[in-house]
Amino acid sequence: MTVTNTFRHAHAADPDWRLAAQDCMRQLGAIPAAASLGFLYVADTLAGELDAILAFFRGATGVPHWTGSVGVGICASGTEYLEEPAIAVMLGEFDAGDFRMLPLARAPQDIEAADAYLAFAHGDPANPQIQELIEALSAQVASGFVVGGLSSAQGDTAQIADGVVKGGLSGVLFSDRVRLATRLSQGISPLGPRHVITEATKNIVGSLDHRPALAVMKEEIGEVLARDLRRAAGFIFVGLPVRGSDTGDYLVRNILGVDPQNDLVAIGEYVQPGDELLFCKRDQESAEADLVRMLTAIRAQLGGPIRGGVYVSCLGRGQHMFGAPHRELGLIRDTLGEFPLVGFFANGEISHDRLYGYTGVLTLFG
Repeated sequence: MTVTNTFRHAHAADPDWRLAAQDCMRQLGAIPAAASLGFLYVADTLAGELDAILAFFRGATGVPHWTGSVGVGICASGTEYLEEPAIAVMLGEFDAGDFRMLPLARAPQDIEAADAYLAFAHGDPANPQIQELIEALSAQVASGFVVGGLSSAQGDTAQIADGVVKGGLSGVLFSDRVRLATRLSQGISPLGPRHVITEATKNIVGSLDHRPALAVMKEEIGEVLARDLRRAAGFIFVGLPVRGSDTGDYLVRNILGVDPQNDLVAIGEYVQPGDELLFCKRDQESAEADLVRMLTAIRAQLGGPIRGGVYVSCLGRGQHMFGAPHRELGLIRDTLGEFPLVGFFANGEISHDRLYGYTGVLTLFG
């Protein structure tokens, strides 16, 4: 399905950012008078020129407000730019009273989002309070939903909030008059049932269901992987169920190490007795099935034509999870049709009031 009256968008790659930006301007064509908010995503290899790139697009388009981020990979309609100098831009058309910029907040008390319905945000992974910032923002918007992701880069990270910023959380606040839909795709499948953590210290799990944690893990991952736990590290993760979720969401965290002598498992999150945990696997088939499920659901949720969208995917997804370049973004195009889409591969994905990993978060505007 090809939709008319869509947002303008463009994407291009070139080591010289000026050539990539000029290519994008050619693709954008005549700038609509209604264009009011620009989404701009820039590969981290061009991060040193982010101020100049933003100034170029603001001047060339006349669009006054901008949001975006740098990323180790850039998403566009059916295309993934991974570890190459690329730019993706989309010009959204929103009434002036239906959105306002969220200035950079470095601490929860800096958040001011009264009267907003939903927040689209970018964050700095180096800020130790980033989860608290997300929760504070979620508590102030009427829907409770914050969507977006954390910047990713081999060097310094940076976000765009009408200017180049870093060190906290920033983005855009939308009113309830903006027609949109947002969904999350996990991409990791559970290996077995949920277990109750019965012994734990910080991020070290000692027992599950009153049994040694490592013994439980070995049972669920199977005999072959249990014999070579180093090999299992790239395929097996833990999932921490989200309390109160009615969709079965869970936070995926890495297994950092094991202690065979004491049957301990170290994970990438602090936990405590009484929390729940499940072991998960990463594979292409599970990722594709869950992505298509999510896309089918978000199409029904939006209930009309798609004017544009932003996709934030984990930097561990893309061809690493889907087996081939452009496969992940291609599935979105094949399922939903051609529409303007931009985004980036993030160092953590934001949905509702939490920071996820190994997920894809899609937000569509109608």
